[in-house]
Amino acid sequence: MRAAPTILHLDMDAFYAAAEQAAKPSLRGKPVVVGGLGPRGVVATASYEARRFGVHSAMPMAQARRLAPNAAYLVPRFTLYRAVSEQVMELLRGLSPLVEPLSLDEAFVDLEAGGAARDAAGARETGERLRRDIHEVTGLTGSVGLAGSKMLAKIASEEAKPDGLVLIEPGTERELLGPKSVRILPGVGPATGEHLRRAGMTTVADLAGAGEDELVRLLGKAHGESLYRMARGYDDRPVVAERDAKSVSVEDTFDVDLHDRVRVRMEVERLAERCVGRLRGAGRSGRTVVLKVRRYDFSTLTRSETLRGPTDDLVVVREAAARLLEGVDTTGGVRLLGVGVTGLADYTQEDLFAQAAAERAAAETGGGETSGEEADGTGAGGTDAGGVQGQWPSGGAAGAGGIASRAGAAGVPVEPAGPQGAVGAAEEVREERRWMAGQDVRHTEYGAGWVQGSGLGRVTVRFEEPWSAPGRVRTFRADDPELAPSDPLPLVAGQSSWPASLPKSRSVEGGGGSARP
Repeated sequence: MRAAPTILHLDMDAFYAAAEQAAKPSLRGKPVVVGGLGPRGVVATASYEARRFGVHSAMPMAQARRLAPNAAYLVPRFTLYRAVSEQVMELLRGLSPLVEPLSLDEAFVDLEAGGAARDAAGARETGERLRRDIHEVTGLTGSVGLAGSKMLAKIASEEAKPDGLVLIEPGTERELLGPKSVRILPGVGPATGEHLRRAGMTTVADLAGAGEDELVRLLGKAHGESLYRMARGYDDRPVVAERDAKSVSVEDTFDVDLHDRVRVRMEVERLAERCVGRLRGAGRSGRTVVLKVRRYDFSTLTRSETLRGPTDDLVVVREAAARLLEGVDTTGGVRLLGVGVTGLADYTQEDLFAQAAAERAAAETGGGETSGEEADGTGAGGTDAGGVQGQWPSGGAAGAGGIASRAGAAGVPVEPAGPQGAVGAAEEVREERRWMAGQDVRHTEYGAGWVQGSGLGRVTVRFEEPWSAPGRVRTFRADDPELAPSDPLPLVAGQSSWPASLPKSRSVEGGGGSARP
């Protein structure tokens, strides 16, 4: 524990939903829900207006629609969120070299390491200046917690929401923590919380009063000792600037259960290609291939195969995933599939058996060697939401919570020539012209806008920009050649670069569904 509250925790307020409201003037002050719009979609973020109706993160989208039928329901735009996140992280890096990002919208900062603050007064001034700078650069708000430890700084930022700052003076930790629920402590989830409740412990004060021996008896040595220290306000975990990723993974939740074994295998192959694309994009390789299958009855099976050495070879990963699939019974239907790679390393050890098999296959078919460009193109995969993950994403997500994101997956088998190939090509064209609620578009005559809804061969677009007044709505044919997808606009007018640079004050210091608006 530090003698001064120089550990800062920043948590952006309803980040995805707030970014959508900032980008779409017609949605400001109205309930907005971001997540998967399919029948099995899950809420990623809900605006504070939507939370008044009971909508919250990780809720099934169908339930959210029942609670808030008039809210705007939008697909996530991770290109925008990543750009805004980089703006925020740049501000944090101006405060200290020790910045520990936890997600796109959340991070710890060691203010003392950067000389930004050494006492409570300096920490508060730095926190308030950070909040002003974030709003100037992004137009969004964030909540700041300041304390002498990471645990307390995170608790303080929760107390500060929305758009506030809370500083916990060292020495007041136990008084603050005592009456709060045990669930506020790191490592206490629903199961542990229920276990403690049955033992008569519902508040942090109850844990501190029970004693270390009792908590060890209930929870085991490691967990019990750690929980007892935290209940007394002790947390000496440092802010770590670089955290090694433990795995790279992708997964898809399907709107309708898959029953066709050939289709299941094809989806696994596509996931393997996307996973390898992310692996290569991160400059990593992995030794263990993991297959995740959630069946029709919500039972989840995980199978893994450890290779002889780390690899980023598409053929190796794809074949390992296919072998793992052979040992899983999918006759009842599959609702979710995932492929991941763990045991990451910064180098590769080529699989000689896989190479030999590829050479034999090429010789048998009379074909030459596969060019490097073709191999790289196959493995590049679609890199949608997410990237390198510290653990397997729960529920979908880009980490965005159960979002089905199959569009754009690389490596779709080429249809043969003839009528079947023509049908496949037509389906591909239709897929390319599929418009999702919230998607950025640009019209040659009306300019920038976003998709408000689509269906029956029509797409409705609201034409407005982040700095304009609420715009007009127009409807077009879904295949209108003058309407095309576009990149997101910056949230603040006048930014010369996107993501934008630091504000002047700090630069000088150098430090298918529909949306109803």
